[in-house]
Formats: sequence, C-alpha cells, structure tokens
Amino acid sequence: MGSSGFSWTLPDHPKLPKGKPVAVVVLDGWGEANPDQYNCIHVAQTPVMDSLKNGAPEKWRLVKAHGTAVGLPSDDDMGNSEVGHNALGAGRIFAQGAKLVDQALASGKIYDGDGFNYIKESFESGTLHLIGLLSDGGVHSRLDQLQILLKGVSERGAKKIRVHILTDGRDVLDGSSIGFVETLENDLLELRAKGVDAQIASGGGRMYVTMDRYENDWDVVKRGWDAQVLGEAPYKFKSALEAVKTLRAQPKANDQYLPPFVIVDDSGNAVGPVFDGDAVVTINFRADRMVMLAKALEYADFDNFDRVRVPKIRYAGMLQYDGELKLPSRYLVSPPEIDRTSGEYLVKNGIRTFACSETVKFGHVTFFWNGNRSGYFDATKEEYVEIPSDSGITFNVAPNMKALEIAEKARDALLSGKFDQVRVNLPNGDMVGHTGDIEATVVACKAADEAVKIILDAVEQVGGIYLVTADHGNAEDMVKRNKSGKPLLDKNDRIQILTSHTLQPVPVAIGGPGLHPGVKFRNDIQTPGLANVAATVMNLHGFEAPADYEQTLIEVADN
Repeated sequence: MGSSGFSWTLPDHPKLPKGKPVAVVVLDGWGEANPDQYNCIHVAQTPVMDSLKNGAPEKWRLVKAHGTAVGLPSDDDMGNSEVGHNALGAGRIFAQGAKLVDQALASGKIYDGDGFNYIKESFESGTLHLIGLLSDGGVHSRLDQLQILLKGVSERGAKKIRVHILTDGRDVLDGSSIGFVETLENDLLELRAKGVDAQIASGGGRMYVTMDRYENDWDVVKRGWDAQVLGEAPYKFKSALEAVKTLRAQPKANDQYLPPFVIVDDSGNAVGPVFDGDAVVTINFRADRMVMLAKALEYADFDNFDRVRVPKIRYAGMLQYDGELKLPSRYLVSPPEIDRTSGEYLVKNGIRTFACSETVKFGHVTFFWNGNRSGYFDATKEEYVEIPSDSGITFNVAPNMKALEIAEKARDALLSGKFDQVRVNLPNGDMVGHTGDIEATVVACKAADEAVKIILDAVEQVGGIYLVTADHGNAEDMVKRNKSGKPLLDKNDRIQILTSHTLQPVPVAIGGPGLHPGVKFRNDIQTPGLANVAATVMNLHGFEAPADYEQTLIEVADN
C-alpha cells in the first residue's frame, strides 16, 4: 500500500481479458466539425478514419477536449496539447496553467509565495523584467493576467518595470498584436503617472523570437536573448506601437514571425537590457515554449549559444515549466500535482509500454502523459523513442512530417511482441494547421490517416486492440467565423484564416481483433471528455481503473 492508503495493484476487469496488446493513437489537432471546404480533415483523403467513424458507429464517439473538461477556467478556453495529454494520461481533471494563475492572482496568493518574495528583493534598486506572449488567446499566456500582475507588483514596491513582448498571431488572429500593444501601453502610461518607471523594452514574433520548444532551433531563443537581455536587435524604435506597425507593413510580415526589435531612448540607447541585480519573470503559464529560455536564464553551464553577457539576476517562472528538471527553480504559482497517472499504474501492473513521436510532440506522449514527469517509471518495462522533427523550415513545407516513421516504429514495436501498450502522437493536423496553409493541412491529414493504417494493420496482425483519439481540434476548421457560422472576411474580402486550436470535440474510436465482442460505448455519461480515456485504456488492458478516475467510456454487453 502507498503512504496515502491506496494500492498500486489494479483489480482485474470482471468481463475483459488481459494480455491483448493495445495501440493508443493520438491524432494531434484532429477535431470534429461540419464538413466544408475549410475542414481539412473532410477535404483530405482519410479512408481509415472515415471507416472508423462510419464502419461501426457503436465503436466511435466524440468527447470534449477543451475548457473545464481539461481543467481550464471556462468553456471559452480552447484545449491544447499539454492539458489534453495530461487529461488523457491522468484520468482525472486537474486545474491547469491559466486556472491556477487566475486563482493565485484573484486570492493574492501569488504575492505570498517564495517565488515572489525572491524576485521582490530586486525591487528596491533593480529592474523587474516581464517576458512573455502578449495575447488573449489563453493558450500560453493571457493579457489580463499580465495587467493584474503589473498592478500587483507596482503596489508591492516595483519601481522600474520593463516588459518584453512576443507577438502571437497563432492562437489569435494575425494583426491583433496592434490592439494588444495599445492596451498594454495605456496601462504602462497609468503606472508612469503614479511614479513607476514602466515601459515596453523589446519585442518580436513568437515563432521567430524566444518561443522555440524541444530544442528544435536555439537561434530562436538567441534572437530573444540578444534583444531582451543584451538590448541588441536589428530594428530600433521609439515605441512598441511604432515597431509593430512598421514591421507588420513589410512584405509577407505577420505577427508570428516579426523580427526582434528593441525600444531606444532619445540617445539611441536600449531602454531595457537586463543587468546584475535585476529580476526576471517569464509570464507564460504554458511550459513547452518557455523551457529553453528558462535554461538560458538559469543555467550557469549553458552552451547552446553564446550568451555574451550573463547578468546575475533573480529569475522566476509564472509556473515551474519542468518538474523533473526543477526548472525554473523559483516560480510564482505552484503547478498541478498530478499523481497516480494511468501510465504509472499500468507499468506497476506489468504493462510493458512503448511511446513514440517526433520531437515537437514527443513530450506529449511521455512527459505530459505521465503527469508532467520526465523519465521512465520502470526502465525495464518502458521504451520511449523520439524521432527528430524537421528544423529550419515551417511545417507546411513538408506536411507529411515524420508520420510514416512514427507509424513504422509503432508497427515494429507491436510486431516485436515485447510491448503490451504502444502509444504514439501523430502531430500533422496540429503543427501544419498552425501555419494556416489549408492545402498543406489537407496533405498533413492524409499523411496522418496513412500512418494510422500502418498501425492498425499491425494491430490486426498481432490480434490486438486499438484506441484512436485526439488531444484537441485544429485542422477541422481553418477559418474564422461569425456568430452564424459563416466565414469572416477581411477588408479586402479575403477569408480570415484560423491558425489556432478550436473548441470542437474529438473522436474516440475502438476496435481490433482482440476487442471483446460485447464491448460498446456507454451512453450514460453526460459530457465525457479526454480524462475518461485513461479508465477506458485500463479496461482494454483487462484492468479496472481506480475509483477516483473519470468513468470509463465503455461497457460490456452480456451476450
């Protein structure tokens, strides 16, 4: 028994046999929406997913993948891959990033913790630097949280504040950066009127400056370091509003890829480099695109690029971005403590597990699936394989990505007989969908469907079971819509492309020769979500889920 009185031993399911290999396939960014020309999944040739949907309706259903179903504050919040995989793996709903920060800001608890007290020591004689995504998309950060934090730190002694902004255009409409900058500038103007020296110091587009992930391209982080810390960038402006308007006017410019810029004073000097004695807070609550900057800010023995000058600072994240690396070591808001994940239970009950994706989503079928935990539960029973993602290109250039390679690794793992569970993420619908390139996203969906076929064919060969699902929507709706569902047009009568995730439900499909013939989806769960998948997978392995897990999606009809 564990210290809190629970057993790691899962009870056997009374009606489902053990020992059949189970393939868990997560299609990233694959939601369900009305069929039209902007639904890339509908437009694409996807015979395998079509056959799952239409071939056996009692083995195919939709579940919720956004908002409260994945621990986010409201059902206006779109899901994302991190919270989606947390829910898929944990089997329970934990308050997530944005919600945790909302609670800490609303209660004032954020100002009582060790993280805030640590950075507060710099307020008297140093500058407080806030670095993060300027957006109300609610996926990585939120503008209103930044506004509350600015007010809170200024009331608690911050005399000099510099904000380093990253423009979005990915989780929100391209061009919305201008309005966000205007809002922030007005807030900073009010702070200056109260005697606080507060201004925007630097900026750049999120996909070109700072916010790389999984060590795909350190040059992205270096461009941010040069602007934010060293105060050096190819573009210099007197104000952030002028910067964003001017840089957006360049040919092919967009918010995601704005080049780095710094704000300078009348003498041409950068207004906000980071110096010894300053404090830095990265304001994003989502982890994946802050880890690399956190390493550059925190690690003494850092060699991924030449930092040139490494100021002695007090650094805290909005949250801790990697629990295993304890990175950053200081943070303003404590992360959800996700314990007893399905992956850990199954491994401790002898389930030999193989997990695979390419770099951009590898952490999702490992770290996030396992409750924000790096590494193996039992290295003798697990194997995790990361296939390097393409780097140096945008994903619409090669929309097949590594789907084929991932599927082949999964096939080989199944055929080897060494594993009881094979878990993969196919990133195409999400990563290519984010580029806003509809034609490329159609190709991406076809590639993902072909990958599913390879895996399901292997399941067939070994007499196994499959569960195919997704973590959130994206590729199924690529256009911004008005309240009646019609595509929105810009001032030139062109459709407004949607690059963000969606609020759409996602499919769960089960099948395979090893599936007990009496298994069907239940219809008595009112609003099932991604967290219901974990108990379902445990059942497919022949176990009953722990009592506090969200209910299983399946039942066994007596023949």
